[in-house]
Amino acid sequence: MGKKMTGAEMVIQTLHDQGVESVFGYPGGAVLPIYDAIFQQENVKHILVRHEQGASHAAEGYARSTGNVGVLIVTSGPGATNAVTGLTDALLDSIPIVCISGQVPTHLIGTDAFQEADTVGITRACTKHNWLVKDIKDLPRIMHEAFYIARSGRPGPVLVDIPKDIQFAEGEYENLSKTTHKTYTPPSTIDSKAVSAVVDLMQRAKRPIIYSGGGIINSGPKASKLLQKFVQKTNMPITSTLMGLGAYPGSGDNWLGMLGMHGTYEANMAMHDCDLMLCIGARFDDRITGKIDEFSPKSKKVHVDIDATSINKNVEVDLSIIADCGKFLNEALKIMENRNNKFQSFDLWWKQIDSWKKVNCLQYKANSDVIMPQYAIQRLYELTKNKDTYITTEVGQHQMWAAQFYKFDKPNRWLTSGGLGTMGYGFPAANGVQVAKPDALVIDIAGDASILMNIQELSTAVQYQLNTKIFILNNSYMGMVRQWQQLLHGNRISESYSDSLPDFVKLAEAYGATGIRVKKPTELDDAILEMINTPGPVIFDCVVANLENCFPMIPSGKAHNDMLLGDNVSDEEVANAIDDDGKIMV
Repeated sequence: MGKKMTGAEMVIQTLHDQGVESVFGYPGGAVLPIYDAIFQQENVKHILVRHEQGASHAAEGYARSTGNVGVLIVTSGPGATNAVTGLTDALLDSIPIVCISGQVPTHLIGTDAFQEADTVGITRACTKHNWLVKDIKDLPRIMHEAFYIARSGRPGPVLVDIPKDIQFAEGEYENLSKTTHKTYTPPSTIDSKAVSAVVDLMQRAKRPIIYSGGGIINSGPKASKLLQKFVQKTNMPITSTLMGLGAYPGSGDNWLGMLGMHGTYEANMAMHDCDLMLCIGARFDDRITGKIDEFSPKSKKVHVDIDATSINKNVEVDLSIIADCGKFLNEALKIMENRNNKFQSFDLWWKQIDSWKKVNCLQYKANSDVIMPQYAIQRLYELTKNKDTYITTEVGQHQMWAAQFYKFDKPNRWLTSGGLGTMGYGFPAANGVQVAKPDALVIDIAGDASILMNIQELSTAVQYQLNTKIFILNNSYMGMVRQWQQLLHGNRISESYSDSLPDFVKLAEAYGATGIRVKKPTELDDAILEMINTPGPVIFDCVVANLENCFPMIPSGKAHNDMLLGDNVSDEEVANAIDDDGKIMV
């Protein structure tokens, strides 16, 4: 026999039973009963955001940094539609969040009532699953199912749409936190024979590479430790997608850097020339593969992923294993140990990789008068690497420079929008991390354009005394847009220059935060230390070279072995780098 509760009380009780400590939300008419229930309890802390997109990104940040499910609450109509960008972002990047949306009373659904929208219809394409609760009897089951589906298999966002009359209605609540779903049963076992076949391929390979992705991080910290052990055991070189940074230490001996469009020369060349590609927890997306028919043409390809729909979706592979990344790594290590397998040294392969490393693809021209954006990231890394640091980013050039120059030795410390490429992601995500990790140093590496997308969340940071830091690489442009206009459109800079940027120092002060501005390289270190040591939120306005391009780069439509390499690139090469076929791939 369950306990009598209103629907609103059931929502809060579910959050408590699921171990949720903090939720992010914005009240409105259709969720007032839930907010009344929040008022009458102390188990679940509510963080008031300033925009529902901010709530969804904050929930993502909370989820990514903790490994737990992030939760947001939004009202009907515009509240729910404002959350759609964050839900889509979480879907593409496999982040477990539960969105609880209010809906107009059941009898008004379909009447174009005030603040009514077909939330379930709108979010069907950007969630793993969603529900419209029509009966109070179903609410406890649906709420707990939502958490199960969000966190299991390939993680992702779900949405529960609850009409206002259901929130007021009384029913019986049972703790169903151990519930599963009758039709959703992600793989829980692993095919040992298939793993054994992978080990056979590894033993025969002469030029292998590990292509790792965010699936390893989603699998949990144990999977990252197993990956490190796996690399140590095999001596295979390893690279990673943008989402996978930190699964293997960025300072590790076998690390080749990030791969893909703005990846390192050695990582991309090794991917192109390898004879065995072991893809673990990545999905062969277009920013990685480049030109599909020239993608690693001579390699055997193995794909390990929990999501069966990702297998052979973009690239046909020779062997696939549908399983959790951690389970695969554990099984592979067991098989190698039982066989007493000894792997070849891959000496010739490493010699070739070392020659690619000598290209020094991340070099840039030093400047004593103006701060180079790469230098700014390097100094930020050096001054924060020994602290308990979490880095988020917005989207653009600064994002790529951060991925290139900031080394991550632990998982869950790097949070960025990979699949959707959402400007405005980084700052609310950083707030979400700071709520989850109040004693950590949380820095949003931002661009001057992207930070303005959700700058209103500074008010949230001030209200809750969050120490979130915003490190702006200010070049007065939408930098990546300007770079693409240079590459694709004859340097016709159309609407990508920000002619009226705010004074970020004054803007910070207007919100009750601290503002710091720096223009000279000699002033940078002291200013960064001041930012770190200043309590509360800080906007750090770092004025950088405004026309610097992000290299190295695989021009769209080209193969991995066709890269533009920074200082060695002439204006003519830049202008002619992308052909007509490649232009449509951007």
